[in-house]
Amino acid sequence: MHAMQYEITLPADYDMGVIRKRVADKGRLLDAHPGLGLKAYLVRERGRQGSPVNQYAPFYLWRTVEGMNGFLWGPGFRGLSADFGRPAVRHWLGAGLTHGAPGTSAASASASEAASPTEAASSTEGAAGPPTTATRETVRLPESADPAEAVERALADLPTHPALHTAAVAVDPSRWELLRFALWHGPAPEDEPGVRYQVLHLSRPELDRLPAGRHW
Repeated sequence: MHAMQYEITLPADYDMGVIRKRVADKGRLLDAHPGLGLKAYLVRERGRQGSPVNQYAPFYLWRTVEGMNGFLWGPGFRGLSADFGRPAVRHWLGAGLTHGAPGTSAASASASEAASPTEAASSTEGAAGPPTTATRETVRLPESADPAEAVERALADLPTHPALHTAAVAVDPSRWELLRFALWHGPAPEDEPGVRYQVLHLSRPELDRLPAGRHW
């Protein structure tokens, strides 16, 4: 698993409706992208949830390197770069994952079996529906810290809240930075640390193929 994110900070008076329309028009294009675990189309809006900025900040969990490369070297990222300038892309190595309770009824499970892959992914969101908020915390590990112990602690501390959709731990070894990312049904818990985002759309073609637990 590979985690990836780029952040496009926009002017304070930027009409965020432009981003919402962009996601509404184009978000579905990655709903069946090979190798993609999930893409959360995230935004921050100045003055909401404590955000000081307007920002478009999609977050990805990739199941395969080929899928990630296919996006970065393909028309989707090329189009984004043409519209907003090429952003710096952050990348973390996946260390672990947990799935929230699906809440799928027997009826919806039967419907999932008969549906297309995209429809099945949508139906497995269960009665709670797709996630609406996300949190992301990054921590630089001090020189004295044992990275393996820090990762183990982060995995042990992954949330088990009933509102959880998905949570992941990853590491950028070039900076020894630990990442914890979570998607939530409804507002994130007040005690959950990190930056808060709104989720405009979730593409999750191969999320169910990303194994839960430790990734080594």
